[in-house]
Amino acid sequence: MSLFVKALNRNRFKTFLIYTSITVAITAIFMITSISRGIIGMYSTMLKTEGDIIVTQAKIADTFFSDVNASLGAKIQTIAGVNDVYAIILGASPINELPIAAIYGVSENRFKTYALTEGAYPKKGEVILGKNINARLHSPKSVSISNKTFNVSGIFENGVGFEDGGAVLNREDASAIFNKEASILLVSINKETDVEELIEHINALTPDIEAKTTHEFVDNYNQFKIIETSSNVISAVAFLMGLLGIASLISITINERRSEFGILRAIGKSSNFIMSMVVGETFIITCVGFISAFLLSKVLLFMIAHIEKFQGYVNGELSFETIVSVFGFSLFMALLGALLPAYSASKIDPIILIQRGAL
Repeated sequence: MSLFVKALNRNRFKTFLIYTSITVAITAIFMITSISRGIIGMYSTMLKTEGDIIVTQAKIADTFFSDVNASLGAKIQTIAGVNDVYAIILGASPINELPIAAIYGVSENRFKTYALTEGAYPKKGEVILGKNINARLHSPKSVSISNKTFNVSGIFENGVGFEDGGAVLNREDASAIFNKEASILLVSINKETDVEELIEHINALTPDIEAKTTHEFVDNYNQFKIIETSSNVISAVAFLMGLLGIASLISITINERRSEFGILRAIGKSSNFIMSMVVGETFIITCVGFISAFLLSKVLLFMIAHIEKFQGYVNGELSFETIVSVFGFSLFMALLGALLPAYSASKIDPIILIQRGAL
């Protein structure tokens, strides 16, 4: 270990450049991936709260455009195995000086899913505000939504950015704003219920709706696919360019050490010793850069989540799968850039290496 550290210490500037390049490249991939997954995760969590099945308008591209007859909730409620049905209007509108914010119009039985920190659940003409938007608006007593004034009856905190950055009101009040009865119906069911059979029963009520499990809906939601595909493409391009730069820099550094390798060969060190030395050095600097990138990403994600201006809508989560795959690919590219020139140099006559290194 000390041998590897000494070798890196002899080329401090280039070691620093490689370390910085690795840290920046990995931080970029972590940030892009985690923010896109955070957006998907927040929306998914919101839907899955007390919702095993989601009912939307049939053949609709987005839940914001969906319009479902709220009276269907009463019919679904009578089906065996159903615990509860929640009617929800999903919308967006200016609130006071904010140009846009999420608006949730919910049936009265849905209020229990919003954890109040103060005040009471809204009655007609009232709203409750999420913690983040309340702070952004400086704890207002009333708010203006689509030119209608609503008194603030309470504040809630659910830990989901999309909800904590929005306003919740009665479904009837939201219906008057957005001219629809409900965007979606969320159905809570018993654990023993046959989900597929229940979905068939719900879909048979009218051809104007489409029922799916919330898990299936999230996996196939078109907007999520667009976000995920876009982030994957951007991440892959940025990451590949960064790692190619890292591999090139490492390769150049190794090539410049030909004289050193020649001396080692001349004093009896084997090619395998040189290769193991290069692998050890590359492994150490990649690990240090990876850990630095991971910690930096955590700090940046924490800061972004607490920037008041974002109202909690921008959040991120780093999955174990992402961490492992990024580390593996980073190490592979770094070793590739180091081993190829090192292997080539280890096979050349020591005298030639020393003469070339002296040029």
